[in-house]
Amino acid sequence: MIRKANAVWQGTGKEGKGVLTTQSGVLNHTQYSFNTRFEDGIGTNPEELVAAAHAGCFAMKLSFNLTGAGFPPKVLDVQGEIKMEEGSIIESRLILKATVPGIDQDTFLAQVKDAEANCPISRLLKTTIVVDSTLQG
Repeated sequence: MIRKANAVWQGTGKEGKGVLTTQSGVLNHTQYSFNTRFEDGIGTNPEELVAAAHAGCFAMKLSFNLTGAGFPPKVLDVQGEIKMEEGSIIESRLILKATVPGIDQDTFLAQVKDAEANCPISRLLKTTIVVDSTLQG
């Protein structure tokens, strides 16, 4: 399987602008710039996309894990946060609120730990990964 995305940048790093387009069309000439990356401009940025990718990948892997263990989840709500300092991503934090009927805390945490280590985006990232999880039922 190969997934594709395209980035086109025009101009300098600070004054320039770019667009991102994905193979699926979900992003279609989506604007990104210095302002959307380092300030609060309208558009997206690479770190936001990594946060979304990591949250989505982790949620899907955890769902497979839980279902395989006999505890299909009702809801896995995962917020991804990418922390960048001095030009490097230093942490990806995943904040999980899970509703998984019938599961005990130890079984839940074991499945969370496995998903944290083994979702493909976790394997890709060369940074600290932190998961804060809450089991709601």
